[in-house]
Amino acid sequence: MLSLDTNILVRWLVADDDRQTRRARQLFESAALRQDVLFVPVTVVLELEWVLRSRYRYDKGSALQALTALLETQELELQNEPAVERALHACRQPGADFADCLHAGLCASAGQSPLLSFDVKAARVAGIEWVDA
Repeated sequence: MLSLDTNILVRWLVADDDRQTRRARQLFESAALRQDVLFVPVTVVLELEWVLRSRYRYDKGSALQALTALLETQELELQNEPAVERALHACRQPGADFADCLHAGLCASAGQSPLLSFDVKAARVAGIEWVDA
Protein backbone atom coordinates (compact mmCIF):
# COMPACT_ATOMS: atom_id res chain seq x y z
CA MET A 1 0.00 0.00 0.00
CA LEU A 2 1.26 3.46 -0.90
CA SER A 3 0.68 6.56 1.21
CA LEU A 4 -0.18 10.03 -0.05
CA ASP A 5 1.10 13.43 1.03
CA THR A 6 -1.01 16.58 1.20
CA ASN A 7 0.29 18.02 -2.08
CA ILE A 8 -0.94 15.02 -4.10
CA LEU A 9 -4.42 15.32 -2.59
CA VAL A 10 -4.42 19.06 -3.25
CA ARG A 11 -3.59 18.50 -6.93
CA TRP A 12 -6.29 15.83 -7.16
CA LEU A 13 -8.92 18.08 -5.56
CA VAL A 14 -7.94 21.52 -6.86
CA ALA A 15 -6.32 20.64 -10.21
CA ASP A 16 -4.21 23.81 -10.27
CA ASP A 17 -1.12 22.29 -11.91
CA ASP A 18 -1.75 20.29 -15.10
CA ARG A 19 1.29 18.00 -14.89
CA GLN A 20 0.91 17.19 -11.19
CA THR A 21 -2.88 16.84 -11.49
CA ARG A 22 -2.45 14.27 -14.29
CA ARG A 23 0.06 12.35 -12.18
CA ALA A 24 -2.19 12.41 -9.10
CA ARG A 25 -5.11 11.10 -11.17
CA GLN A 26 -2.85 8.35 -12.56
CA LEU A 27 -2.06 7.25 -9.00
CA PHE A 28 -5.77 6.94 -8.24
CA GLU A 29 -6.49 5.13 -11.53
CA SER A 30 -3.62 2.72 -10.96
CA ALA A 31 -4.85 1.93 -7.45
CA ALA A 32 -8.35 1.29 -8.82
CA LEU A 33 -7.01 -1.05 -11.50
CA ARG A 34 -5.00 -2.99 -8.91
CA GLN A 35 -7.99 -2.94 -6.54
CA ASP A 36 -5.61 -1.42 -4.04
CA VAL A 37 -5.98 1.56 -1.72
CA LEU A 38 -3.86 4.62 -1.07
CA PHE A 39 -3.27 5.42 2.59
CA VAL A 40 -3.79 8.94 3.97
CA PRO A 41 -2.26 9.68 7.40
CA VAL A 42 -4.45 11.68 9.76
CA THR A 43 -1.79 14.41 9.84
CA VAL A 44 -2.23 14.82 6.08
CA VAL A 45 -6.00 15.24 6.55
CA LEU A 46 -5.34 17.96 9.12
CA GLU A 47 -2.86 19.75 6.86
CA LEU A 48 -5.15 19.39 3.83
CA GLU A 49 -8.01 21.16 5.58
CA TRP A 50 -5.66 24.00 6.55
CA VAL A 51 -4.19 24.30 3.03
CA LEU A 52 -7.62 24.37 1.40
CA ARG A 53 -8.77 27.18 3.68
CA SER A 54 -5.58 29.24 3.89
CA ARG A 55 -4.00 28.85 0.45
CA TYR A 56 -7.05 28.16 -1.73
CA ARG A 57 -9.55 30.26 0.26
CA TYR A 58 -12.11 27.47 0.62
CA ASP A 59 -14.83 28.40 3.05
CA LYS A 60 -15.42 26.02 5.93
CA GLY A 61 -18.29 24.21 4.20
CA SER A 62 -16.30 23.65 1.00
CA ALA A 63 -13.29 22.36 2.92
CA LEU A 64 -15.48 19.93 4.88
CA GLN A 65 -17.11 18.81 1.64
CA ALA A 66 -13.68 18.08 0.14
CA LEU A 67 -12.69 16.02 3.19
CA THR A 68 -15.98 14.15 3.04
CA ALA A 69 -15.19 13.32 -0.59
CA LEU A 70 -11.95 11.70 0.60
CA LEU A 71 -13.91 9.46 2.97
CA GLU A 72 -16.18 8.41 0.11
CA THR A 73 -13.35 7.61 -2.31
CA GLN A 74 -12.87 3.85 -2.64
CA GLU A 75 -9.20 4.17 -3.53
CA LEU A 76 -8.40 5.91 -0.23
CA GLU A 77 -8.00 4.59 3.29
CA LEU A 78 -7.81 7.31 5.90
CA GLN A 79 -5.92 6.61 9.09
CA ASN A 80 -8.33 6.47 12.02
CA GLU A 81 -11.33 7.05 9.78
CA PRO A 82 -13.82 7.05 12.71
CA ALA A 83 -11.97 10.00 14.27
CA VAL A 84 -12.04 11.91 10.97
CA GLU A 85 -15.77 11.19 10.63
CA ARG A 86 -16.36 12.45 14.19
CA ALA A 87 -14.36 15.57 13.43
CA LEU A 88 -16.29 16.31 10.25
CA HIS A 89 -19.58 15.89 12.10
CA ALA A 90 -18.50 18.06 15.06
CA CYS A 91 -17.00 20.73 12.81
CA ARG A 92 -20.37 21.47 11.24
CA GLN A 93 -21.23 23.38 14.43
CA PRO A 94 -20.92 27.14 13.99
CA GLY A 95 -17.52 28.38 15.15
CA ALA A 96 -16.01 24.89 15.50
CA ASP A 97 -12.42 24.55 14.31
CA PHE A 98 -11.50 21.40 12.36
CA ALA A 99 -8.20 20.92 14.20
CA ASP A 100 -9.96 21.03 17.58
CA CYS A 101 -12.62 18.64 16.33
CA LEU A 102 -9.99 16.24 15.00
CA HIS A 103 -8.05 16.33 18.26
CA ALA A 104 -11.25 15.48 20.15
CA GLY A 105 -12.14 12.77 17.63
CA LEU A 106 -8.74 11.14 17.98
CA CYS A 107 -8.99 11.18 21.77
CA ALA A 108 -12.47 9.66 21.64
CA SER A 109 -11.33 6.95 19.21
CA ALA A 110 -8.51 6.08 21.60
CA GLY A 111 -10.94 5.97 24.54
CA GLN A 112 -9.11 8.91 26.11
CA SER A 113 -11.76 11.59 26.46
CA PRO A 114 -12.14 14.34 27.36
CA LEU A 115 -9.35 16.41 25.86
CA LEU A 116 -8.45 19.13 28.37
CA SER A 117 -7.82 22.64 27.07
CA PHE A 118 -7.34 26.21 28.23
CA ASP A 119 -9.09 27.28 25.00
CA VAL A 120 -12.65 28.35 25.85
CA LYS A 121 -13.68 28.24 22.18
CA ALA A 122 -12.32 24.71 21.73
CA ALA A 123 -14.25 23.57 24.79
CA ARG A 124 -17.49 24.16 22.88
CA VAL A 125 -16.66 21.00 20.90
CA ALA A 126 -18.04 17.75 22.31
CA GLY A 127 -15.22 15.82 23.93
CA ILE A 128 -13.19 18.88 24.90
CA GLU A 129 -13.29 20.17 28.44
CA TRP A 130 -12.22 23.66 29.44
CA VAL A 131 -9.67 23.96 32.23
CA ASP A 132 -9.82 27.22 34.17
CA ALA A 133 -6.38 28.77 34.49
